[in-house]
Amino acid sequence: MLTLIRNADVYSPTPLGTLDILIANDRIEALQSNIGSLPKDIECTEIDARGLTLIPGLIDAHIHATGGGGEAGPETRVPRIQLSALTEAGVTSCIGVLGTDGTTRTIRDLVATTLGLRAEGMNAWCYTGSYQVPPPTLTGSVRDDIVFVDPIIGVGELALSDHRSSQPTLNDFLRIASDAYVAGIISNKAGVVHCHMGSGERGFDLIHQALNTAEIPARVYHPTHINRERWLFAEAAKLAQRGCTVDITAFPDDGETFIAAEAIASWRRDGHPMERLTCSSDGAGCLPCFDPDGRLLKMDIGRPFTLIQAIQGLIEHGESIQDFLPVFTSNVARVMGLHGRGVIEVGGYADIACNDSSGQLVHSWANGQPMVQDRELTKHGTFESEL
Repeated sequence: MLTLIRNADVYSPTPLGTLDILIANDRIEALQSNIGSLPKDIECTEIDARGLTLIPGLIDAHIHATGGGGEAGPETRVPRIQLSALTEAGVTSCIGVLGTDGTTRTIRDLVATTLGLRAEGMNAWCYTGSYQVPPPTLTGSVRDDIVFVDPIIGVGELALSDHRSSQPTLNDFLRIASDAYVAGIISNKAGVVHCHMGSGERGFDLIHQALNTAEIPARVYHPTHINRERWLFAEAAKLAQRGCTVDITAFPDDGETFIAAEAIASWRRDGHPMERLTCSSDGAGCLPCFDPDGRLLKMDIGRPFTLIQAIQGLIEHGESIQDFLPVFTSNVARVMGLHGRGVIEVGGYADIACNDSSGQLVHSWANGQPMVQDRELTKHGTFESEL
């Protein structure tokens, strides 16, 4: 299966200029200024991408594949994510998490759902664990889950500084981080600890204590939701200086939230290292608001499309694509150990998105398979299309 994309303005994520790209099956086979005409007896789909920006497909490192929520009873459990929710956002790779509920939601279900997304055409992985300590696992061991279960690449989302967490001690935290790190070495996976950050005043204290106490590399810790509070966002820069990569959540814009576009632009303007920043959506997760007694007042649901909205917001505010694009692509691939993804290069995976000048998605491919063509979905999940 061949696809030839012509005349695209290519960002790898660094700018490469106007190029043609030849896709063969799931890989990029050629990337040059003029590939020329292919022999007539070779079947090839051609796409004219003149006027479009071609970028790596987005990598969403935090989606609730089985659904999140449940903080106000069983009826508030969010349904599992659908394939189209990812593809309409230009996402070609995702990583699933369990959140507050590691009781009625299970690692078994998460792994099965992850494999289902793969079968539907999405590049998908997941974490073992949830908010709680000890983390729920598939095999009975964090280390064994990462080493022996193909889609599992780390632990997450382990809750810190949150009223819903298990209030882990430093020793609890270090044991989990150690198991994840060593398992990552053994299996050649990321071995990350993806940390849910709550609004508690302790903030990143436990991560700083871990860095001060143990020899585990800073790259293992990947705290998310750092923009849920402006003071927490400001403190995140200190972790970045110590070698951690921190994750912004593309929360929906409710007029009050510190939205991703503003946070990313602020991070760059303040001179913080852009290579230490990623952005995820919290797709299909519950976005709750609690009263002082921990009772749910209201909730929203995370959507991967907020990643596209963040990119559009950055473009509208005059940010350069090459400055912010790694936050959604190559930085995420590096942290998560997804080799050959998050970049546009010969031999790399054909995970590609083409956007118009405003950042709206026009075309996308995951592993060379068309997911969106001319702004229309071309691939639906098993239970999204008519049976």
